[in-house]
Amino acid sequence: MTHVVASSMDELPLRPELRGRTPYGAPQLQVKHRLNTNENPHPLPAELLADLGAALGHAALELNRYPDRDALDLRRDLAAYLTRTSGETVQPAQVWAANGSNEVLQQILQAFGGAGRTALGFTPSYSMHPIIAAGTGTAWVDGHRRDDFTIDAAQAAAQVREVRPDVVFVTSPNNPTGTAVALETIATVYDATTGVVVVDEAYTEFARTGTRSALTLLPGRPRLLVSRTMSKAFGMAGLRLGYLAADPAVVDALQLVRLPYHLSSLTQAAARTALAHTDALLATVDAVKAQRDRIVAALPGLGLTSVPSDANFVLFGHFADAPGVWKALLEHDVLVRDVGLPGWLRVTAGTPEETDAFLTALGEVVREQGAS
Repeated sequence: MTHVVASSMDELPLRPELRGRTPYGAPQLQVKHRLNTNENPHPLPAELLADLGAALGHAALELNRYPDRDALDLRRDLAAYLTRTSGETVQPAQVWAANGSNEVLQQILQAFGGAGRTALGFTPSYSMHPIIAAGTGTAWVDGHRRDDFTIDAAQAAAQVREVRPDVVFVTSPNNPTGTAVALETIATVYDATTGVVVVDEAYTEFARTGTRSALTLLPGRPRLLVSRTMSKAFGMAGLRLGYLAADPAVVDALQLVRLPYHLSSLTQAAARTALAHTDALLATVDAVKAQRDRIVAALPGLGLTSVPSDANFVLFGHFADAPGVWKALLEHDVLVRDVGLPGWLRVTAGTPEETDAFLTALGEVVREQGAS
């Protein structure tokens, strides 16, 4: 029998809704100042690294055995962290964890989306939401935002009642704009739907003073889910640990679709060790916020503006040619993110030295090219 090797995806029996799509991914280029993926720029503290080594060594002794399938100890630690930092009591039965918040979101759509079902998100927002929807066979609908990227509660509720989605995504603080969503808006959207409402709070630890978490809305709302990550404020992007808080029935539902033993013993051990060092890890948050605010304050002097940010990044513009500015900054060894919004670019708040480099390069580029 002759075996024919497919030379492109066009020759494969790929699902039709995946044809023509491209994988998610920001450019991974070798540059001196990489400010495009919203990572925490500060290295992990030495005492955590020492404890990580010991914890991983201990976990490695039983790598011939499967890990705790339900990650009970980790979920207890996550519940304690959420309770301590939000003021809202969160029980371990309300918490679920997976390999990055993206896997949490995927499991949500596997359980509550799928063929014949619809998800809605208020775009521009996190670009993985529609990608994960497509991967799970869930139809996607773009929700509306105002010109300033905020969400009008009444208009959002009206659209939700019209579309009747099974899953609604509300990203707060929003990526790529940085804007936080008022809790009253989230509650209004929740009341307008019979589906689940997912509040993606990946950047919530960077929010400005007075910005409240949607965790405070959980009591009495069994269809509300709040997702988080350890990739951003915790500085553990390489760990790939995401989690959510919701009604215990939601956690039970997600266990119907999770893969067996999906969280390795090493991941669970590393995450628990990091949570034991929460104060040291989150000590960098104020430093990152200071650089974010420094960028915002410097932009008007360059003839530019920004969207108010509660995250560790800034969406800035307006440019007549944003892709051209992106390329010019790259030539100055500074990598930012072109998120596809005409006239806008996004920069991660880095170290003081990285902010120096970014602002210096941006000033030179603006003088060379001008801004509209």
